[in-house]
Amino acid sequence: MSPRRHITLKVIAALVFTDLLETLAQFCFKKSALAAGPWQIDSLANVRSFLITIMQSPFLWGGLVCVFVIFVCWSLILSKVDLSVAVPIASTSYITIPLVSVLFLGEKISLIQWSGIAFIIAGIILVSMSVTVKEEKCS
Repeated sequence: MSPRRHITLKVIAALVFTDLLETLAQFCFKKSALAAGPWQIDSLANVRSFLITIMQSPFLWGGLVCVFVIFVCWSLILSKVDLSVAVPIASTSYITIPLVSVLFLGEKISLIQWSGIAFIIAGIILVSMSVTVKEEKCS
């Protein structure tokens, strides 16, 4: 059994920060892929051309920097809270990524996708409440 760990304001801030970075990383990866234009996997030359194009994109490198910072922050977070608590609470990127996609990439989100996002929000709330209840029982 793991030791009792409290979710502090610092941990919550770190979780929010990693989710925002995750959103930024995914946005950067999408922008680098869009910059490469449409491509087909019909030849090795096309794959090579696509890879060379995205490797030259500052968006790709920005996304990779975000992933590295997420790794460092995530390691620190997991030293403070249980994985089973941290992952569900850190699922807000499943909300922020579609919002960024709509606002900055012009993508459309269907009603069923919005319904799924609502379920994710409900799950985050329930997990957050279960941590509070668990900590109160331990006190």
